[in-house]
Amino acid sequence: MSDNVRPESMKRIETPDLANAFIAQQIEEIRNQVKDGKVLLALSGGVDSSVVAALLIKAIGKNLVCVHVNHGLLRQGEPEQVVRVFREEMDANLIYVDAVDRFLDKLKDVTDPETKRKIIGAEFIRVFEEEARKLDGIGFLAQGTIYPDILESDGVKAHHNVGGLPEDLKFELVEPLKLLYKDEVRVVGKALGLPDSMVYRQPFPGPGLGVRCLGAITRDRLECVRQSDAILREEFARNGLEGKVWQYFTIVPDFKSVGVKDGKRCFEWPVIIRAVNTKDAMTATVEDIPFSLLSHITDRILKEVKNVNRVCYDMTPKPCGTIEWE
Repeated sequence: MSDNVRPESMKRIETPDLANAFIAQQIEEIRNQVKDGKVLLALSGGVDSSVVAALLIKAIGKNLVCVHVNHGLLRQGEPEQVVRVFREEMDANLIYVDAVDRFLDKLKDVTDPETKRKIIGAEFIRVFEEEARKLDGIGFLAQGTIYPDILESDGVKAHHNVGGLPEDLKFELVEPLKLLYKDEVRVVGKALGLPDSMVYRQPFPGPGLGVRCLGAITRDRLECVRQSDAILREEFARNGLEGKVWQYFTIVPDFKSVGVKDGKRCFEWPVIIRAVNTKDAMTATVEDIPFSLLSHITDRILKEVKNVNRVCYDMTPKPCGTIEWE
């Protein structure tokens, strides 16, 4: 049987006891594979890479080198959380790369969604490769591959953007989660002591906020997306919708409309709220948010986010609308 095939006898990891047994087994297997070697990991702050990082820290400590690339397209507070949790709380060997200007300069005036995706993915590989070449003695590359990735992509974790590293680096892969489903990864993450905000992080596209700042990305409009998204997430958490709604976020398109602020005419952007539920992401229904809550969120966005004069709620199910706009 292939190492990439989940045995039928493998129990689903649904309890802390089963998670702890899995962790103990993986620690042993990681140590047997890596021995005294060093492992490199691209740590995005997403569920999969965070759980892999926490597991490898337990197994090999400082012999794990985590690289967190801040490309400027993460949600509010996420880069700071990665540094706080892994460097300060878990004492990880963490390299933080501020590549915001580099990414945003590359994306200037790019309007096509697929071109934006390709630029973000390719630039991430370049930054990660540059950091990898600065390090000595790295023989292994850890990836947050999970079982659906193997089923869907024939073993290639392309959406983690490390599959395109040059072959001369000759890394051996370490993939401790490759036989787990996403819900099992979350149980393991809880057992490893990761915060709920990481373990239960809602789905987030690889290009980040780059596909929610519609059209050509500008720094001011990107900041509108980031700030309005933070308000939405905060209010959903306060009102019991965090965890109940599968995915929720804001979008800021590249057009303006006329409005009135402080008795004066203004010409500013709209913020679009999207909140959907789904089981398989193939179809999705729109969350029925209480009107009073929508009104409160709208009021906060209009008061707290600069250059915005309208808030809209996307009522489109999938099909015919996709979950993301780009």
